[in-house]
Amino acid sequence: LQDDTDHNYYTSKMYGPSDPMSKDLWVNIDQMEKEKVKIHGILSNTHRQAARVNLSFDFPFYGHFLREITVATGGFIYTGDVVHRMLTATQYIAPLMANFDPSVSRNSTVIYFDNGTALVVQWDHVHLQDSYNLGSFTFQATLHRDGRIVFAYKEIPILVTQISSVNHPVKVGLSDAFVVVHRIQQIPNVRRRTIYEYHRVELLKTKITNSSAVEMMPLPTCLQFTSCSACVTSQIGFNCTWCNKLQRCSSGFDRHRQDWVDSSCPDEAKEKACERTVNTTQLYPFTTTLVPKTTPRNRIITTTSPPASTSHLPTSIPTEDDTKIALHLKDNGASPADSTAEHKGGRLHAGLIVGILFIVLIVAAAILVTVYMYHHPTSAASLFFIERRPSRWPAMKFRRGSGHPAYAEVEPIGQEKEGFIVSEQC
Repeated sequence: LQDDTDHNYYTSKMYGPSDPMSKDLWVNIDQMEKEKVKIHGILSNTHRQAARVNLSFDFPFYGHFLREITVATGGFIYTGDVVHRMLTATQYIAPLMANFDPSVSRNSTVIYFDNGTALVVQWDHVHLQDSYNLGSFTFQATLHRDGRIVFAYKEIPILVTQISSVNHPVKVGLSDAFVVVHRIQQIPNVRRRTIYEYHRVELLKTKITNSSAVEMMPLPTCLQFTSCSACVTSQIGFNCTWCNKLQRCSSGFDRHRQDWVDSSCPDEAKEKACERTVNTTQLYPFTTTLVPKTTPRNRIITTTSPPASTSHLPTSIPTEDDTKIALHLKDNGASPADSTAEHKGGRLHAGLIVGILFIVLIVAAAILVTVYMYHHPTSAASLFFIERRPSRWPAMKFRRGSGHPAYAEVEPIGQEKEGFIVSEQC
């Protein structure tokens, strides 16, 4: 038994062959109701194929509720909404992702079972395409309605670390990402999707053996909060902020990332606290507790941009908070006469020196920012440029030769048929 490992979104616990929990976590499908156990005919007889499976319950994955998943022959489940050919890259639940080919043996099957509270997907007696003589693998993934994910392993003939990843990635764990849609200015009515992975759980491959198991428990996320007060006061390890426009709580890193950015939720989260019911004649609902969180300059710039009543100076006798805001407005509003007089009074060479120093500072800042974004690809600055200048930054743009194997989605018709079925790639 290994102690709980915290992965931010999940905690994992691994059980060895001698632990009784390993046997308890294995689901014996042979003892389940026969009418609910389904052997996928196409997946059981093809290589690098994937098929959609509907769930009878809402399954929470990284805080998002799923009603449909995609089961792949390569020992993993794809959880994304956009089905593409590079399913192994991200958005997966992988008990053992590898180059499995169920078509090389008549005994290989892909089975799934849904009893209303859990879905079990089992890869039964599957072989590696390039290493058939190593033996067959039997393992399963169980998705529980409460968000728990269990990986159970019955037959693992070799060390997972010895499985070749030349023709197919070898992964054990979870991954999620958000999709950003970009418009191509040169080509009207054409959009490009970029998938950006924001989190991954990588489990120790050396712990995956015969009769072992892994149990992953979901941790609270910002998405579970449905009110502003509960969102901003939460202490769950994430910086949860509330977007009044979307009526949503988020850390900014989830599948709704594009809506969050397009709705200017990051700016709103910086500038506003929870809106309370106040008198309509009150022009400034800000409280003094917000002053240390953001600078007055940023507050005024963002709050005066929309045509709202708070963008005007108060006409009545100012309160203490109104006085502070008015003073900041006066300070931030550049006084052309004063600034011009100061520049005219300065000497020419002093202006040149200041200009040179200013340029040097800008160059130095640009270098530091570039280095920072290179080493912190998930920072806000990196995401800002990735989403707005996608052609200049490396991201998960799936093209031919990207190093990921191509998966084809099977046709939904005839998914449950037995025997050998030839399906064309989409």
